[in-house]
Amino acid sequence: MKIKNPVLPGFNADPSMIRVGDTYYIANSTFEWFPGVRLHESKDLVHWKLLPSPLSTTKLLDMKGNPSSGGIWAPDLSYADGKFWLIYTDVKVTEGAFKDMTNYLTTATDIHGPWSDPIEVNGVGFDASLFHDDDGRKYLVQQTWDHREYHHPFNGITLTEFDTKTMHLKPETARTIYDGTNVKLVEGPHLYKINGEYYLFAAQGGTVWTHEEVVSRSKTLDAHSFETEPDSPFITNFDTPDFPLQKQGHGSLVETPNGEWYYASLVGRPLHHATESTHDPRGWCPLGRETSIQKVEWDDQGWPRIVGGHGGQVEVEAPKDAIKTDAPLNHSRHDEFDKPELDYEWNTLRVPFDDQMGHFGNGQLRLIGRRSLASTFDVSLLAQRWQAFNFDAATKVCFNPFNYQQMAGLVNFYNEKHWSWIYITWDEKKGRVIEVAQNDNNNYTSFLKDDAIKIPKGTDYVWFRTKIRELNYTYEYSFDGENWKEVPVVLDAAILSDDYVLQHYGGFFTGAFVGLAAVDYSGYKQSAVFDFFDYQELD
Repeated sequence: MKIKNPVLPGFNADPSMIRVGDTYYIANSTFEWFPGVRLHESKDLVHWKLLPSPLSTTKLLDMKGNPSSGGIWAPDLSYADGKFWLIYTDVKVTEGAFKDMTNYLTTATDIHGPWSDPIEVNGVGFDASLFHDDDGRKYLVQQTWDHREYHHPFNGITLTEFDTKTMHLKPETARTIYDGTNVKLVEGPHLYKINGEYYLFAAQGGTVWTHEEVVSRSKTLDAHSFETEPDSPFITNFDTPDFPLQKQGHGSLVETPNGEWYYASLVGRPLHHATESTHDPRGWCPLGRETSIQKVEWDDQGWPRIVGGHGGQVEVEAPKDAIKTDAPLNHSRHDEFDKPELDYEWNTLRVPFDDQMGHFGNGQLRLIGRRSLASTFDVSLLAQRWQAFNFDAATKVCFNPFNYQQMAGLVNFYNEKHWSWIYITWDEKKGRVIEVAQNDNNNYTSFLKDDAIKIPKGTDYVWFRTKIRELNYTYEYSFDGENWKEVPVVLDAAILSDDYVLQHYGGFFTGAFVGLAAVDYSGYKQSAVFDFFDYQELD
């Protein structure tokens, strides 16, 4: 078998990969999307099955009011003492000098849960991970944030002993074990003990085109004792601009039962407009930061090296002891809303799906219109990741607005400042109409205006479809589900990418989603009924 990168397509950033017995697990960042932390499992590193998210209650994760690209940053999954340990960060401030955050710990004996009530660990810095030493001691390893404007904000990697009796840190043991290199922005640390030495894997360069991973090692855990791997970095695509995989860096290491080594890394796959250089700008990644897996070998000096060079490979040899895993490589799916629980692919913003947002069952999803899609509070949006460059997504909706402040339809969404949709609304002259609109860095445009499409009298349901074709995408509608008409508006998917959002402000860590939404900012809570959601990949 071959590992074909990315193994987790679509927004699946900051992978924390472990092995327990013959099974591998990956935990990924989810930022402001609920539920928190995305989990997959595999026995072959090729096919990955989506598991229930561990942070599925507000007791474990309360993100109400969080800024976009705040929330869950770089969770760390580990296994020791017969249970899974999950360290996760909830970031409350993303812009400016401060990164207010809290690091939490939860545990479970079964990866499916239940997960224990969270223990507040500290707020020293994000990207915290838990290292279980072979002498039974445990340590928190983390990026360290420095708000002082006359210091670099990324102030090295701090290690602090964790007391398993009190389940709290020992702050007096804190020390900086690694400062990084002149590339700066050292973060995402994961510590391993291999052949009697400590190896620290850490990201540098920021999670953009300059991203990289460096490895350092030490015989002790003393302050400033780690030396950096010669011929660094361990992995980067900064100097491989024409390679289809970019941004590789932040990730984690795993050993197979037969002693092979693999490294899971975040990765971006840029697309380019026909008028642009492929080097500058290097491109746009509407699928966000995904997960790749590279094979690792050890040189005669005991340093890890990426097989094929530090740029990595698109196709990688799977482990020799791989056990075929039953999970599809194509993520096409269809939801009739007839199950007692929502499919694991569905996500909401900041808070769980509840009765204030709507309800589902008996083949229907009812969304209650609330605030606009430009809000960070009380949004009725149910969405799934873009996981392919080419796909169609469709739905069927019944909505009876009585004013123009009421809207419901099919949305492509990055964050509250960057999205578009096709929707039903009310026009004073025409009655119920179909409109297409876009919010581009909070510049809102209605494309049809006075030419909004009138919905014929007696029409209960309208079908909507979006066609994503790499950097171009369109919307279509139908009044019978068979005869489709395209709205003559071609939109740019680059607007739904980290790379585009980064041009305007610092929240740029997620990826494009497609989903269903209902808005009633008049406050009358007019609801919309959706009969199904269909997502079909064409890649």
